[in-house]
Amino acid sequence: MKKDQSDLEPVRLRRGWATGACATAAVKAALTALWSGSFPAKVRIVLPKGETPSFDLARQQSGSGWAEAGIEKDAGDDPDVTHGAVICARVEPSDSGVIFVAGEGVGLVTKPGLPIAVGEASINPVPRQMMTGVVEELAAKFGKPADIRITISVPGGAELAKKTWNPRLGIEGGISILGTTGIVRPFSCAAWIASIHRGIDVARASGLTHVAGCTGNTSERVVQELHGLPDHAMLDMGDFVGGLIKYLRRHPVDRLTIGGGIGKLTKLAQGARDLHSKRSQVDFGELAEWAGEPRLDNANSVLEAYEIAGKDLADQIAKRALNRALEIFDGEGMPRQMDVVVIDRAGKILAQAQR
Repeated sequence: MKKDQSDLEPVRLRRGWATGACATAAVKAALTALWSGSFPAKVRIVLPKGETPSFDLARQQSGSGWAEAGIEKDAGDDPDVTHGAVICARVEPSDSGVIFVAGEGVGLVTKPGLPIAVGEASINPVPRQMMTGVVEELAAKFGKPADIRITISVPGGAELAKKTWNPRLGIEGGISILGTTGIVRPFSCAAWIASIHRGIDVARASGLTHVAGCTGNTSERVVQELHGLPDHAMLDMGDFVGGLIKYLRRHPVDRLTIGGGIGKLTKLAQGARDLHSKRSQVDFGELAEWAGEPRLDNANSVLEAYEIAGKDLADQIAKRALNRALEIFDGEGMPRQMDVVVIDRAGKILAQAQR
């Protein structure tokens, strides 16, 4: 017998540590070895909100005037592509201050619009602050100048980066060292939406006037081919159409395309801003009213409803989805041109509405 959802035990997902936290721990271990002559068995750091996790060392080596430590990233129960990667930090004296260098597997920023300047190692501001804080802390403890060159590397990071949004954002050669809290929260909607924001920032800074947000790989391919858009114009919207548009209200573009499967875009047409199956559902009774076809009330899927009602239903979905998207803009940051592209599972365009 199928269990009711209320009968299921809630599962508490295990959180993990961001690459920035791992890099900071690696810097602390390596710098301790450089200035004390030995590596600690464990290293404890302070995260931005005051938590103090400790980390085991996965790698340690040193030579004349340098030391290097590595921390294996534990992403908890989040499906993070960098889970299990070893985040390494090599430290050595610098001519002045703290200098960050991208080693093997860490990307370089090649496009404007990110919080790090073009040409710099893709190590975000908060991890830089955390690592600089560790340098200053240990410099005071050991009576040394806080002039350190930090090279962050991630063996295999170049291959891992191909599974991330880095290539589209103009980060080449490896992964980014990320984190604002140091903590990875499983299946974080906030992290996905933050990635949408960065994609918009890069597109705008690159001078693009037309961007597209799509619900998945198939709709992205179709929309990109339809409009001849470059990779960095394609925003990984996923289910978060509301998050995409809210950011575009404050950071406008001239033209926006929204593309997706007929089921997802029906939810938008019916007023949903989060299109995930757990957070919004299709109202088939409303579909029946739109099409004037009572049989749609008992359809098992929107595709089945489309097969019954035909192209007029797809056209209505596209037009209503476009109108709902315009309502979210509410007159603020409204694109001069906007269109919605509805596809089926095979990637066939079923309808398109535009203004």
